[in-house]
Amino acid sequence: MLSRIAESLFWIGRYIERSDGTARILDVHLQLLLEDPWIEEDTACRLLLSVMGTEAPDNSRVTRADVLEILALDRDQPASIAFSLNAARENARRAREVVSTELWEALNTTRARMPHRVAGDKVHEFFTWARERSALAIGIMESSASRDEAWRFFNLGRALERADMTARLLATRSLTEVSGPSWTTILRSVGAYEAYLRTYRGMPSAIHAAEFLLLDRLFPRSIIYSLTRAEEYMRELEPRSDRVGVGDSAQRLLGQIRSELEYRSIADIIDDLPQHMDDVQAATSAASEAIRARYFPANDVSQWVGERT
Repeated sequence: MLSRIAESLFWIGRYIERSDGTARILDVHLQLLLEDPWIEEDTACRLLLSVMGTEAPDNSRVTRADVLEILALDRDQPASIAFSLNAARENARRAREVVSTELWEALNTTRARMPHRVAGDKVHEFFTWARERSALAIGIMESSASRDEAWRFFNLGRALERADMTARLLATRSLTEVSGPSWTTILRSVGAYEAYLRTYRGMPSAIHAAEFLLLDRLFPRSIIYSLTRAEEYMRELEPRSDRVGVGDSAQRLLGQIRSELEYRSIADIIDDLPQHMDDVQAATSAASEAIRARYFPANDVSQWVGERT
């Protein structure tokens, strides 16, 4: 497979997953800001922007509307939903020869229908729409794509991004004592609440909810599940030929952070949850860079020129 095609599929998976994860995080936190009068809005919004890797404005008060604009609607902000959905479509355009017509049309329609403004009473509906459009694209790929290299690169991108986004969501639990969402809210935001109840048969506690989202090997949005799948996709892309150790640096990085989480007690992880989640994000970022260097060498990447308007 051409490196530019593989890179485009990898980033389609990442951007689709990023739009879904960002919509989930914002839906939880913006609703909390609306409902809880005791939350200091400026502080909570600045901390949320920081968790999402975005700088807050220095000289003005940051409001719920500012967060919505920056992380949802700004087409020039790499962390935003609008940017992610547009970037997924542009990468599909680059890989048009291997992207199915159905997936291309879904991404193209999503980009065309992305709003420039969202009314205050329509915010939850917008996030639901973003999640449904992401689910549609993923469903098309899962139901109609051959399990070949294209499918593996797409899902490798998704797995890395999902681990990163779940880590960001868990990091928001410790933003401040007053603005962090409850564990029940976090579980609901990732569609994990009913799966959690079936597993633990009781109301969420900090230990069990964190354990479920961090370490459960069967729930698809847990960090361990995502890291394990990413390692599997990389092994399938290039089966190991070395007899000693792990030669691939991306696999080594992900294996190290996975092992660190798996063999550490959940109580220790919760005691310093933000730092552990930072470590997960750093590992996924470093693994992504290692994958880029291994499979997408810069001198093989064609420069893409966007459409003229």
